[in-house]
Amino acid sequence: VQLQASGGGSMQAGGSLRLSCKVTGANFRIYNVAWYRQAPGEQRVLVASISSDHNRNFADSVKGRFEISRDNVRRTLYLQMNSLKPEDTGVYYCNRDLGADPWAWGKGTLVTVSS
Repeated sequence: VQLQASGGGSMQAGGSLRLSCKVTGANFRIYNVAWYRQAPGEQRVLVASISSDHNRNFADSVKGRFEISRDNVRRTLYLQMNSLKPEDTGVYYCNRDLGADPWAWGKGTLVTVSS
């Protein structure tokens, strides 16, 4: 399985970004998938997840600001990030949801938010 995340960049606080993650080599539609963030010097944490039947969960820190979605035809996972804060800074990765054996981690996409 290959995971190719894109869409990161440098933004000022309050801005928006849309991340994409193309998943190849897996039957994407059957998996619960998620976005994770790894801030500098910290461990990777779950940001948002979406199940195979489109149930969504969000970390408290992003509720009301981020939206997760998926396109099973395009085998792509999305993360719409609004009202960005400096604490949203980090490398964002997609993978299977917590509790499942992860696929090999891709390179992720870097998001930098300045105040």
